[in-house]
Amino acid sequence: MFRHGLRVSELTALRWDQVDLKKGLLHVRRVKNSLPSTHPVRGIELRILRQLQRLYSQAPYVFVSENKAPLSTRTVHNIVARAGKLANFSFTIHPHMLRHSTGFYLANYGQDTRAIQSYLGHANITNTVMYTELSPLRFKNFWPD
Repeated sequence: MFRHGLRVSELTALRWDQVDLKKGLLHVRRVKNSLPSTHPVRGIELRILRQLQRLYSQAPYVFVSENKAPLSTRTVHNIVARAGKLANFSFTIHPHMLRHSTGFYLANYGQDTRAIQSYLGHANITNTVMYTELSPLRFKNFWPD
């Protein structure tokens, strides 16, 4: 969810026909009138997806329960909240925080606002600028040294 800025419903709906393991690509189908995009899949993420596909080759969905049904959004909420407790956060963690973390991460590492907009599937850039407003690198290259 973090690596691709996925909403919980986008994660639970993710199907193997959206994943191209040979080319290392993920075709993200966005919800909420957001724009679809294609993301690179590399390294450990690619290896784990290959392993998942071997384990659940008959399931059409990438993330499935023990009975091979797609995970429910409630299950994902519980998994993320439990991970937050195990990490000793003093507040409840929810899946959408991972999407916001993606936006802030990309902005903090100097990614272009329009590129972040496209990556997250925002139809309107006003939904993206919140991530760049707090970036310490916002003015980094304004003037030469």
